[in-house]
Amino acid sequence: MAQDPRIVDIQLDERTVVRRNKDIEHERAVAIFDLLEDNHFAPQVDHPGPYVLRLGLEENRLIFDIRDRDDAELSRVPLSLQPFRRIVKDYFHVCESYFTAIKTASPRQIEAIDMGRRGLHNEGSELLRASLAEKIDIDFDTSRRLFTLLCVLHIRG
Repeated sequence: MAQDPRIVDIQLDERTVVRRNKDIEHERAVAIFDLLEDNHFAPQVDHPGPYVLRLGLEENRLIFDIRDRDDAELSRVPLSLQPFRRIVKDYFHVCESYFTAIKTASPRQIEAIDMGRRGLHNEGSELLRASLAEKIDIDFDTSRRLFTLLCVLHIRG
């Protein structure tokens, strides 16, 4: 088992990342920063960690390309995105409402939308954690940040 079960570097496949508005870019940057500051990531590989993670999309699958610090490939874990479709779609819709509400809505309305947004985010995070359980052990906070990045990779121009 990993002795240093954490991600020390994360890269998103730039071929699949579309630069969007400043809110989305901010969410991406915060998720990466927070993930690198504190995470638990223990893949089922014969390597003590820490790990470099490359995330990308290939044929409707999220690919966890796990490497060591010297960039040697340790494992590639494909994850079907099919189970995430509804949650991601609903999450995007609520996020749009949230960013619109920030400009014009009352604090109570913003809070209600934000609660819905966080609930969907938690649901997606739990699904991600459960989907990876056989191959990668992650904690809830790591799962939340990875779900944010999964959503970012879903965005198309």
